[in-house]
Amino acid sequence: MKRFAGVLNFLCGASICLVLFSQFAFQSNANNHSSFQILPNEWHAPALPHQLSFAGEAVPLDRWDVAESLDRELLINAYNPATILYMLKLSHRYFPLISEKLKANGVPDDFKYMCIAESNLQSDAVSRAGAVGFWQFMNSSAPVYGLNVNTQIDERMDIIKSTDAACKYVKSAHAKFGSWTAAAASYNCGQGCYSEQAGFQRNKNYYDLQLPEQTNHYVFRILAFKYILANAEMLGYKISDTEKYNEVPYKTRIISSSIPDLAKFATDNGTTYKMIRVMNPWIRGKSLAVKSGSSYQIKLPVENSEDAKH
Repeated sequence: MKRFAGVLNFLCGASICLVLFSQFAFQSNANNHSSFQILPNEWHAPALPHQLSFAGEAVPLDRWDVAESLDRELLINAYNPATILYMLKLSHRYFPLISEKLKANGVPDDFKYMCIAESNLQSDAVSRAGAVGFWQFMNSSAPVYGLNVNTQIDERMDIIKSTDAACKYVKSAHAKFGSWTAAAASYNCGQGCYSEQAGFQRNKNYYDLQLPEQTNHYVFRILAFKYILANAEMLGYKISDTEKYNEVPYKTRIISSSIPDLAKFATDNGTTYKMIRVMNPWIRGKSLAVKSGSSYQIKLPVENSEDAKH
């Protein structure tokens, strides 16, 4: 026991010396390299905007509960620099495509930020519940909105077709609830849930409703992304034009007959199976069956944008 106590005393003494030495070394290093910091000296909460809207509908920021809900999402997301920087780069590629489809479908442009809230603009995003793709459609609801899903294709991963599908949902929800904000919230919890809660609480206004926890934060998350991306430079996020991701130049091949071997199809067209899958994430198999009278558009890479056809 005495021997054990001696060893213990030695270890404790060594630990104290190590701590003191570490503190001295850190202070000495800080004095010699004053510009080096492990953590910033101060953290500042992003200032709340005085006014904000979603799809032309004013956000009642004069209400403390609304202001604090937005503040929460701004704090959580504004201090997630890797995600914000990646979204700034990636949105340069996808936002023009999404905005074009939103406009064509008569849906406000602010819904492009909902795509970030849903999937962070990832074609292969999969939720715990099994929702897939840019707009996170479930396997059961995808066909309702015109998206084909089988072992060979999954059109939830097609940015154009899935955006059209999302527009169908949003427009039907807007017609039902009379508000784009409510339509966005129902995208998260479902029109049935929103209707049930609106009926029970005798109020259709999103900001007045107690909804499932995720839906309570959902619209504020969309608003946070809108504010952060629109004011990125003011918030300290610096991205040059050369750092942004451009749309990859491509040409389109219309396929009206089945492709039994996509790898051979790729090499026959001067590319690889991997690139076929990357540029057409909705293709999931090694072959592509095409029903009589149907067709698919496959994107093929080109060397420069002058050769691209859209």
